[in-house]
Amino acid sequence: MTKFYFSLFILGIVLILPGYAVAFSIFPFLILIALLAGVSKEFLSIVLKALLSVLIIVFIMQMFFYPGENILWEWGFLQIKQEGLNYGLLLTSRILAIGSAFILFFRMTEVRDFVKSLEDKGLPPMGAYVVLSTLQIIPEMRRQANTIMEAQKTRGVETEGSLLVRAKAFIPTLTPLILSSIAGTEERAITLESRAFSAPVKKTSLHQLTKSGADQVLPIVYVIIFVALLIWRFFL
Repeated sequence: MTKFYFSLFILGIVLILPGYAVAFSIFPFLILIALLAGVSKEFLSIVLKALLSVLIIVFIMQMFFYPGENILWEWGFLQIKQEGLNYGLLLTSRILAIGSAFILFFRMTEVRDFVKSLEDKGLPPMGAYVVLSTLQIIPEMRRQANTIMEAQKTRGVETEGSLLVRAKAFIPTLTPLILSSIAGTEERAITLESRAFSAPVKKTSLHQLTKSGADQVLPIVYVIIFVALLIWRFFL
């Protein structure tokens, strides 16, 4: 939860502080944390795959179509305005900082630890199961899709090559992928019921989390800094 509070803290200060300099400066700080945690390679890979294209599209759209009067460049109906450039930098900096913070959180935190910490905070078991299923559905479907594609290869189906070839190979995998996902959902439901998941009794868990001294102090520090920035921004 301390790492989750840190991600929320990053979200708060990025939205409170004006300008884009602070938001952009947060990203190198997150890279440093990823290096110390040993997840820098995975972190940067996900950021490039998930955020880079979004940042480019958002920046171009704001740069050309955001209303303003100070025209920096013009060609036909296309105009780059100073206001659009500034707002594009502001928006992309916030998306980069917030998105990177949560990507780093999920690279540094096991899903089961996060869900267990939510349960310890009072989240009902049903709500914890919904959160866990939501976080695991995409990785689980990706693993199932890879398994099905490998099975197709063993049958002599061409799965690599041009985009058209890969599309032809992927479309037949949709039916077994959907059916296996439905079967997996049923199996998990049966497994949970066999462990008295819906029984109206107090639940126990073999997986326990312990808090360190830093886990007690850091959330308080986040709140103090956030409130101070909020007061400073309000009276600015």
